[in-house]
Amino acid sequence: MIFESSRPTITVPELTLSEYLLGSLDGREDKPAFIEGPTGRIVTYGQLRDQAEAAAKGLSGRGLKRGGVVAISSPNMPEYAIAFHAIAMAGGCSTTLNPLNTEEELVHQLGDSDAGWIITIPPLLEKVQRAAAQVGIEEIFVFGEADGVTAFAELIKTGMEMDVELDKGCVTATDIVTLPYSSGTTGRPKGVMLTHQNLVANIEQYLAADKIEADDVIIAVLPFFHIYGMVVVMSVCLREGATLVTMPRFDLEDFLHTIQKFEVNRAYVVPPIVLALAKHPIVEQYDLSSVEWVMSGAAPLGEEVAMACQERLGCRVFQGYGLTEASPVTHLCSRDVGPRKIATVGQAVSNTETLIIDLDSGKPVGPNQPGEIWVRGPQVMVGYLNNPEATAHTVDEEGWLHTGDVGFIDEDGYLLIVDRAKELIKYKAFQVPPAELEDVLLSHPSVADVAVIPVPDEEAGEIPKAFVVLADPIGEEELKAYVAERVAPYKKVRLVEFTDEIPKSPSGKILRRLLVEQERAKLSDPSHL
Repeated sequence: MIFESSRPTITVPELTLSEYLLGSLDGREDKPAFIEGPTGRIVTYGQLRDQAEAAAKGLSGRGLKRGGVVAISSPNMPEYAIAFHAIAMAGGCSTTLNPLNTEEELVHQLGDSDAGWIITIPPLLEKVQRAAAQVGIEEIFVFGEADGVTAFAELIKTGMEMDVELDKGCVTATDIVTLPYSSGTTGRPKGVMLTHQNLVANIEQYLAADKIEADDVIIAVLPFFHIYGMVVVMSVCLREGATLVTMPRFDLEDFLHTIQKFEVNRAYVVPPIVLALAKHPIVEQYDLSSVEWVMSGAAPLGEEVAMACQERLGCRVFQGYGLTEASPVTHLCSRDVGPRKIATVGQAVSNTETLIIDLDSGKPVGPNQPGEIWVRGPQVMVGYLNNPEATAHTVDEEGWLHTGDVGFIDEDGYLLIVDRAKELIKYKAFQVPPAELEDVLLSHPSVADVAVIPVPDEEAGEIPKAFVVLADPIGEEELKAYVAERVAPYKKVRLVEFTDEIPKSPSGKILRRLLVEQERAKLSDPSHL
């Protein structure tokens, strides 16, 4: 059966993202849109709009045309949003990069997306320059200043001096506005094509389920390169005129200090942060009484941790569910969710349908029966860039997005995530494809065969563990160091177990599920402790 959303149907405005968010500021030109947490520097809504328009002119003058791609590799700061909207206003498309990416990972995304320009920060410049030289980047810009590259502030200044109007007709609501990269259900990261309309629809869907107030102060610690930070934090909150306090990275003491200093009342986080808020002793040293709401997403949050955080802080904790391919939100709890539903990710957002597909029969099932989650709605991506095969595997002809996650919908329409059919490891909400780590390990001459699986971890959610068949003797630490040199820090192999054989199907596919089951049995055995 198809589970229809119980929330009101919405009409999606036919506007570009920047028109939708910044086209009419309704008298809030002087209101802080962003406060830079470490410095207290303020960027108002008027400055955000004006500087984005100026930078858009500057980019257009540099050759950015409709459909051109500009990469951003930077931690959170107010200029991130200025650049993001400048690219969109100029008719371009941003592809957002994890600042922790290795040179090889940068080369893959820059080359695959056909990026012509990249915006970064001085500490990342050397790595970015090496990657850019391999893919023909036309120009590098930096937030701040660095020798040999153009300051982003100079781009803004150039645009402000140009005696021309920005061509707002160069982009339509159906154009691609951003290309975040996701591994989807399998394989290497792929460019997820999201239109202005996809994002506008999802912002409207979110706000129909969870109201943001103009006087809300939101901590923006979730990275803007990630779809959660990009849409739910940066975009949803700008739509309603709230103030975002940016943090360049997560550090628990800095996070707590920032909440206290700026009297943050809303926090969008991931489960490891909720766990810290619930259990870490240092939390007692800070006044967090301003916090009213904590929303957790990107990975499942257990009931006990959610309740412990809620009781300790005296706030509400609720969850949402989504994925990059859905812009991202498909399900969301209401703020007043009670203890009975706190472990769920809520009901489908407006205009969104859900199917639960039995893993054995491949047929839809009813309430309280587990299966793979399929969703359909206006927030679902156009497809994967240059990859029709992966697109067809993920979004079927009827528009159903096959999430690869396993869950069930209860009698009240609330979705509970119970497992994943796909094999991605979620380390602190970041996606880690086992196949990528296996490829790296197999490149070592001492490794004959390998399989990588997720292992539960209280702090990170999951960590990668490698089962390795050796061709020649080598130590665990040497293998872990070998991988660490070749992948981003969050992808590092954390555990290694040497074995004689990797279980495989007759067709040669690694049977990771068997290894996962063996690991769970081992962890549940008291003699193992």
